[in-house]
Amino acid sequence: MFKVFVYIFAFLHLMRLLSGTAEKTVNKVKANKNILREKKVKYTFICKTGTHIPIHINGTEVERVASFKFLGVYIPEDLSWTLNTSSLVKKAHQRLFFLRRRKKAHPSPQILENFYRCTIESILTNCISVWYGGCSVADRKSLQMVVKTAQRITGSSLPTIEGVQSKRCLRRARSIKKDSSHPSHRLFALLPSGRRYRVLRSPTNRFRNSFIPAAVILLNSAPHPHTNLPQ
Repeated sequence: MFKVFVYIFAFLHLMRLLSGTAEKTVNKVKANKNILREKKVKYTFICKTGTHIPIHINGTEVERVASFKFLGVYIPEDLSWTLNTSSLVKKAHQRLFFLRRRKKAHPSPQILENFYRCTIESILTNCISVWYGGCSVADRKSLQMVVKTAQRITGSSLPTIEGVQSKRCLRRARSIKKDSSHPSHRLFALLPSGRRYRVLRSPTNRFRNSFIPAAVILLNSAPHPHTNLPQ
């Protein structure tokens, strides 16, 4: 029972902070002599509980939406990525038309493959290290179906979506590891042996499949730079 009261108190405190942040934003907008249209402001709230305290700006209640688009990625309140995946697959199918048209000019397979990477793969893998780990099996199959269709058109073997995700996730993790000023740098901590990274505790599958835990596992499974040195 005590834990329930703690969770309720934390939730209410968070909503008060959100309301306070909204008021600070309004004051800052007014200080800069800008106009804030309250009816066009929307927000989403990611939380297990179904109740929430409404946020008001200048007496107008801010509309709560089920999802929002940020940097080309649809982020829903339940953190399921079906909406984002279906949007990417739809765009990729539209680009397959241009790949078929280009094939009629009988270019080399390398040109077709480059065209696929620039126009189709770039869409399917947009911010892939963020959302791919939380995708359902059906979402992953729909993404891979686009790749298989492109393979039949180009006549060459193309990298799988999962392979591209692993490669980019590993590259991003190494970049964060080298940058000591990055906010996530401290999450990549070496064990006392100095050869492997500490694996974060993952209470849920969703967290285990997210970027940081998955990146740590990839770093630990990648070949160590000193393992192949001559004896």
